[in-house]
Amino acid sequence: MYEERGSRWVAGAVVWRREALARPQRARVLPDGCMDLIRTAGGLLVAGPDTRAQLTDDPPGTGYVGLRFPPGTGPRVLGVPAHELRDARVPLEAVWPEREARELAERMAERMAEARSGAAVLEEAAAVRLRRTPGDPLTAAVAAGLRAGGSVAGVARGVGLGERQLHRRSLAAFGYGPKTLARVLRFRRALRLVRGGVPPASAAAEAGYADQAHLSREVRALAGVQLSVLLSDGRSPEG
Repeated sequence: MYEERGSRWVAGAVVWRREALARPQRARVLPDGCMDLIRTAGGLLVAGPDTRAQLTDDPPGTGYVGLRFPPGTGPRVLGVPAHELRDARVPLEAVWPEREARELAERMAERMAEARSGAAVLEEAAAVRLRRTPGDPLTAAVAAGLRAGGSVAGVARGVGLGERQLHRRSLAAFGYGPKTLARVLRFRRALRLVRGGVPPASAAAEAGYADQAHLSREVRALAGVQLSVLLSDGRSPEG
């Protein structure tokens, strides 16, 4: 079971919950340019920005609560450049002061013991950190430009940076360069279209691929399976 909602505390973020109910479950987590703060049975975990699909095997009864940050927001909350966590899953105490990470885990445990969702605890903690670290309008503009299908050169000109400068800034903000972020965002856009009932050929054209074969190659590279297999899996967790 997987469900999500928009965060009430962090602009653009998503609160999600996943549970494996009566049987073991394999989840395919797809790259989306985002970073997550996750409450697991073993404690609080940070998921960095992925360049490829990640597979997780969940025993029956396993449950997760997570807060997914939009591209560029995670480093402000976690306090480390995004590229240091690329394709990684690390305990929160590896990036936060140990005391702060422990106190957040304790507040989460108290809320869960009351049979209440711990998501608000994650949202509140993230909101406090975001108030301490001002946002960078350039980061938001880069993500918006690439999401809209702009070229790397065009986006760089639009924000007043050279392509090398944009690459360096993107590594810190998103975890990878603008070309990779553009690939990931285009893949997500095409997947949303197909899941919404748009034929693959039309979705490929609308998302900016050369043709359906181009979309198929990108799905295989980023998701690790063919599009038909991905669709038969249903909605991917954490994105």
